[in-house]
Amino acid sequence: MTTKHTIPSDEDLTAFIDGELTAEDAARIQTMVNEDERTAERLEFLARANLPFEQAFAPLLSEAPREKLAAMLAVIPVQQSARSGPAPAFATRRRFLGALAASLIAGIAIDRAVIGIGIGKGFSAKDENSEWRAVVADYISLYTAETLAGPVPGREDQAAQLAGLDEKLGLSLSPEAVSLPGIDFKRALLLQYDGKALAQIAYLDPETGPMALCIVKSDAGPKAADLESRKGMNVVYWSSATHAFMLIGHAAAERMSAIASEVRGRVAA
Repeated sequence: MTTKHTIPSDEDLTAFIDGELTAEDAARIQTMVNEDERTAERLEFLARANLPFEQAFAPLLSEAPREKLAAMLAVIPVQQSARSGPAPAFATRRRFLGALAASLIAGIAIDRAVIGIGIGKGFSAKDENSEWRAVVADYISLYTAETLAGPVPGREDQAAQLAGLDEKLGLSLSPEAVSLPGIDFKRALLLQYDGKALAQIAYLDPETGPMALCIVKSDAGPKAADLESRKGMNVVYWSSATHAFMLIGHAAAERMSAIASEVRGRVAA
């Protein structure tokens, strides 16, 4: 149904998801969701893309010049809101998105200050794994070299981080299995997408910046490696009988394919 509605902001939609709107505002957005397809699609995307952004970007936010930010933000007029009750800092996704925006003010280069524009309709419906790759690409597009700055963890620390992924995903990952040639291992995170455990192993390529190997359980069956482009990055993806994998980064397609070829045989379930 075509309407003249302007799609609500992500802040309002996430407040609606979190139950933080007044009854009047919630009813207004519910009406828009019922009448406007774009609003309904955006709400569904934000509701499903429940990756823990705060956890992943905590190191970056901890380095932000908070005193300088506070002084800069203090001069901005506060907009009155009808939403009831103050929420503690970072209590909701909206607070975290605000912190990312504040990081931008401080000069921390994040490619996007808000979660991506959504899952495009152009992806093939036959590929059920395309949705999770789209969400991961949105997520990784936020990463910069500064996000992953710091020393490379030792082998014992790497093994401990990987062990947490093994338990949820039914894999047996070692630092050697996930090592990428000439690229620094930075951290392994257990995330979640659409109720499924999602492993993200983040790397920093000295030539092209952030890179990640991501894994989810999948019953779609084995699939040979293929290549696509998302958010200005190259993605090599493949599946085993039990898991779907993707390697995403800014390196050239040929180099990404070569790196994926090396790691593919080492991370099989």
